Amino acid sequence: AHDKEYDRAVESCQAILNTGRTMDGDLTLIAHLIRIALQHISMTTLERVLAQGQPSEKSLQAMQSLLEREIKESNWVQTMTNPLVAASRQLTVIELDRDLAARLSKRSELNVIEADVLKVDFAALAAQAGQKLRIVGNLPYNISTPILFHLLESVDHVVDQHIMQQKEVVDRMASGPGRKDYGRLSVMLQWRYAIESVLDVPPEAFEPPPRVDSAVVRMRPLPAPAGVDAALLGELVQVAFSQRRKLLRHTLGRWLEARAYSATFDVQRRAEEVPVSEYLGLARAVAVHPTT
Repeated sequence: AHDKEYDRAVESCQAILNTGRTMDGDLTLIAHLIRIALQHISMTTLERVLAQGQPSEKSLQAMQSLLEREIKESNWVQTMTNPLVAASRQLTVIELDRDLAARLSKRSELNVIEADVLKVDFAALAAQAGQKLRIVGNLPYNISTPILFHLLESVDHVVDQHIMQQKEVVDRMASGPGRKDYGRLSVMLQWRYAIESVLDVPPEAFEPPPRVDSAVVRMRPLPAPAGVDAALLGELVQVAFSQRRKLLRHTLGRWLEARAYSATFDVQRRAEEVPVSEYLGLARAVAVHPTT
């Protein structure tokens, strides 16, 4: 039983419970300690491992998975939730994981919303609080862009946003015209936010370390530019960047022709060469231009 996976499980138990005791490799004790850490009292995967008497490779993998999840949740609470509570005294937490949401709900200083963040009405949260929101989060890297666009819908109800995510995404968010990482995300966020990358976070800052660099970005809402329809701007920008290697006359130019827009706009350049201000100006002009 004293293989590499088993040793890792023992070390993780020690890290979770911080007992300072020396584990002797006894599976019964380890399973018991993990159940305490996870606050599980029902028939769990770990109890089935215990009933087997000897750990199979599959059981060890299941044990390790639960251990790593517990460490991740423990680190998240210690490094983010606790300091935020200390600074704000009251915190609303959005958590999709049912078990973690239940554990966080036991803390009186937390208002826990068990939900998918993409389905949360942030405008309603602001109305309920009677004030604009300050949003802080470590976004799941695989859905960070949908979350950013969802938050954009409630930008008028936000004081600021401080978000950690993949550095590549932060670079795209803050990028300017003429750079290869300037794109649709840059334009659609910068028209309503002042964006600043404030801190790079290397992989070794995490346990386990990810394979990508991370960064913290500050997003301060800007007043809505007069005469700009958000839906029209979104359509216009999406068309412009749909074939970013081609000149705009092949994409945005044809879109403008279809709308019988005849005013001057330079389409002999690529989408990444056009600053946000020009996209806003074009959206205003198209909105008041009569269509045939």
